[in-house]
Amino acid sequence: MGEEVKSAAAEIIGECQKLPRLIVFDLDYTLWPFYCECCYENEMPYLYPHAMGILQTLKEKGIDVAIASRSPTPDIAMTFLDKLEIWSMFVAQEIYSSCSHKMDHFQRIHARTGVPFSSMLLFDDEDRNIEAVSKMGVTSILVHGGINLGALGQGLEEFVQKSSAVAVSLDFT
Repeated sequence: MGEEVKSAAAEIIGECQKLPRLIVFDLDYTLWPFYCECCYENEMPYLYPHAMGILQTLKEKGIDVAIASRSPTPDIAMTFLDKLEIWSMFVAQEIYSSCSHKMDHFQRIHARTGVPFSSMLLFDDEDRNIEAVSKMGVTSILVHGGINLGALGQGLEEFVQKSSAVAVSLDFT
C-alpha cells in the first residue's frame, strides 16, 4: 500500500497550482491513532495507514513538514517518532505539555523556519486548535480518523483557494 499511497499523494500534489511551504501535523489521532500518554515508551507505535506515504511524498516534493503537538508526555511522543524513524523528516518539532497552546507552537515554528503563517497548512483532530490557528492565517484542516489522502487533497485545495482569495483581494487594494 505504501507505493500506492505515495503515487496518489504525488498526483494530488501535482494538481495544485500553489503549494504550502510548510505542512504541520498534530500527532495524537492525526498521525497516529492513540494518545501517547496512554502508552509506554517500550511499546512499538504505528501510524495511520496513509501517514508514512504522505510524509515521504511531501519530503520528496520539497515541502517541509513540522509537528505541533500538545502532550503531557512529550518524552514518549519523541521516543515514538524516533522508533518510527521519522524524527528527522520534520524541520521543527514543537511537542509540549498540554498546558501550552497551539498558537505558541506556531509562533515557535514561524520563528524557527521563517515561513509566514499564510504559507502553512495544519492537519489536526481538535476543533479548538483548528479555530485558534486559523485566526493566525494558517490554513487548517480538521481530520477525522487521521491523515489520509482525502484530507491531504482537501487541505491542499483549501490552501490554494485561500491563497487565491488573498491574491485577488491584494489586486483590488
